[in-house]
Amino acid sequence: MRVALKIAYVGTGYHGSQVQPDVGTIEGELFKALTELEIIEDLKTARFSSSGRTDTGVHAREQVIAFDTDKPNLAIPRVINSKLPTAIWAWAHAEVPDDYDPRRWATCRRYRYVMSGEQYDISRIRSASRILVGKHDFANFCTKEGDKSTIRTIEKIDVRVSGTLTKIDIQANSFLWNMVRKIVTALTMVGSGVRDEEWLNQMLDPESYEEGLEPASAYGLTLMKVEYMQPIDWCEDGYAIRRASENVHDYMVRHRVMAEVMDNLIPME
Repeated sequence: MRVALKIAYVGTGYHGSQVQPDVGTIEGELFKALTELEIIEDLKTARFSSSGRTDTGVHAREQVIAFDTDKPNLAIPRVINSKLPTAIWAWAHAEVPDDYDPRRWATCRRYRYVMSGEQYDISRIRSASRILVGKHDFANFCTKEGDKSTIRTIEKIDVRVSGTLTKIDIQANSFLWNMVRKIVTALTMVGSGVRDEEWLNQMLDPESYEEGLEPASAYGLTLMKVEYMQPIDWCEDGYAIRRASENVHDYMVRHRVMAEVMDNLIPME
């Protein structure tokens, strides 16, 4: 039987989602849990696949993985979470067709970038974001991978303010390596007045204009949702979600305390 899981994780402390030798990754922890529980024997026979990769320090609310197993009764969130670190948790599962591929079957993905917005003109960021919507060549907004096409279609970008923070939601058919983080860099450059919309239009014409961009920091980026061409009957695990909520609350408390500690380290004049 082929099973799919929705996975969430705090990417801080992990070298991305994709398994790598000698470093901690999200998939590495998942493989360890699945094999210890004897849900799968190895990656090849289980035909393990995911909806995509996230880079070092990037988080996810809805990464999707799939694998074959002859123990579907164990391939449920609350069982798998018992072998996972608290920074990673499964929260929904589904039985899927034998040919289900969470990457190739995906029709769109949505990312959210959260940043401090106090130093930016949000109206300028919103105006600039509209230029990026649609089908374009994003060669200037990615880290290139060989001969892979750099043409992508951004379906929508939503920019909103929440207190002192700015949230940028970007939805596209698929994304290139570092594409979201480099788009955020470009939008903040326009929002701070360093560059203008004419420059942004030039950046979308890589055949005549080329410029490198540094990607925005990874810690602000979260993979929020992956949508599919065929509906999947997901079964959410209420117990797993409650436990995850408790763990996330602990993270939030710790970071609020650390923010205050950092503030206290600055000598007052």
